[in-house]
Amino acid sequence: MSKTCDVVVLLSGTGSNLQALIDDAQHADNPVRIRAVISNRADAYGLQRARDAGIDTRTLDHKAFEGREAFDAALIELIDAFQPKLVVLAGFMRILSADFVRHYQGRLLNIHPSLLPKYKGLHTHQRALEAGDTEHGCSVHFVTEELDGGPLVVQAVIPVELHDSPQSLAQRVHVREHQIYPMAVRWFAEGRLSLGEEGALLDGQLLEASGHLIRN
Repeated sequence: MSKTCDVVVLLSGTGSNLQALIDDAQHADNPVRIRAVISNRADAYGLQRARDAGIDTRTLDHKAFEGREAFDAALIELIDAFQPKLVVLAGFMRILSADFVRHYQGRLLNIHPSLLPKYKGLHTHQRALEAGDTEHGCSVHFVTEELDGGPLVVQAVIPVELHDSPQSLAQRVHVREHQIYPMAVRWFAEGRLSLGEEGALLDGQLLEASGHLIRN
């Protein structure tokens, strides 16, 4: 195994999870090397975070393509130019085609702001509150063709408090996202995390269906 693990990050927005990855990758013992950050939006603040850290940036506007497959084919070409071992979705607001997901099978990670399999899709904090949940959190998972449905790697659980609003819940979940995403990416870079036929493997052991659980 080579000393460094080249990573490409895809994002559409502010890039707070990217910042957490950048900060973690600065530790001397971390094999993660972020080769490039790619966005489908030229105004994504995450691109500025990357530039500030001296990381290559690219923009690929999905509106310039006729359909999802054409965009994804161009995106694959752009990503593969950097020869990454891992592709990380950090708030990339695009539903990816089956061809894209298959191309990066076993080396494509996403973070989602709920305790999957609960609340796939959008408005997760609002939905957790409306359901009266006592716990909420975030999940890192391998990406498969099922939206927000791939094998779970790690979940962070937080209590839902009486006074919580979607905004306050989102803030506390964000804090945990910034802890567990760099952890999962580092596990992959160190060769500890992989995707097997039956699910996610950590140190050669099949993870539970809920992934590695971290509680407050």
